[in-house]
Amino acid sequence: MSAYLNAVGSAVPGHDIHGAFIAWARSRVDARAQRVFDRMTGRAGIVHRWSVLPPTESGGSPVDDSGFYATEPHPGTATRMTLYAEHAPILAIRAIEALRDQIALDGITHLVVASCTGFVAPGIDQIIARRLGLAPDVERLLIGFMGCYAAIVALRSARHIVRSEPNARVLVVTVELSTLHLQPATEIESLLAMLQFGDGAAAALVTGDPHGFALETPFAATLPDSEALIRWDVTDAGFAMHLSGEVPGRIATALADSAFRDIVSGGRSPDAIDGWAIHAGGRSILDAVEHALDLKPDTLAASRQVLADNGNMSSATLMFVFQRLLAGPPVENGVALAFGPGLAAEGFGFRSAA
Repeated sequence: MSAYLNAVGSAVPGHDIHGAFIAWARSRVDARAQRVFDRMTGRAGIVHRWSVLPPTESGGSPVDDSGFYATEPHPGTATRMTLYAEHAPILAIRAIEALRDQIALDGITHLVVASCTGFVAPGIDQIIARRLGLAPDVERLLIGFMGCYAAIVALRSARHIVRSEPNARVLVVTVELSTLHLQPATEIESLLAMLQFGDGAAAALVTGDPHGFALETPFAATLPDSEALIRWDVTDAGFAMHLSGEVPGRIATALADSAFRDIVSGGRSPDAIDGWAIHAGGRSILDAVEHALDLKPDTLAASRQVLADNGNMSSATLMFVFQRLLAGPPVENGVALAFGPGLAAEGFGFRSAA
């Protein structure tokens, strides 16, 4: 029994905060560091990042006067979670509506939701189910705080469900509001890490109906001695992201190892893989994957375009990549891959339905 990713819909908020956040961050480092900062942001490959935080009355950004982050200390975690509870379901429903424009969503039997940028109870899965009017016997699974590879976990879970219940119709939702967690850092590494993240949501339907992408064998691996390289720390002022500059190098080193590379590729040569869905965690991560596997320059075009248009939306990002790949040429041998806290790698094979 095969499970198929039939379609993906996506949504982002309407407020582009990328330029304003870069200007804010640049003002927090000294003149010498600004030269490095300008070089790094200039080559980041990001053009837009979107936020649920609204413009000020004068049209300013959240870091401008009267904006959410106008003064320090910044708002506390409780205030940020109130905004998460308000905006995350709205953005998720928009993504589901975009999915509904492509495919019928009647008869949903399971709802799988992934999110790591907020907490609310009743859970966001219950809120979404209620607003969609789903039947009360729909089974729900909430995947929390797993970070960037949570889309893999959500789709893998949907695959398991369909393979065990062939008539299941699984709605998979990823929603992240990363811009609720800006921190008043002054260290260039921390600022550059924060300036990769934006808000977004995606929704997918996974069923046994043979169209879209067949979801094939999953894999998981954790890089040794890497648990401190990617972290979310829950603080009194939101969730503080720690993304070490060592991450791209560690990924490249891992992929250069034949045993690890075989886990990712299923024992196939990278040349035999004609579809790569790589989580767009940052340009340096995409470069590390491309160079370590000796891929052609346009191989990761879908991931690079998602990064340019939206930044890193944590778990939602990979779903945006799948949306682009579904619109492209058929894939005979595909690999989905994402890295996240741990430092862990999660993924699965995929191919276009016959």
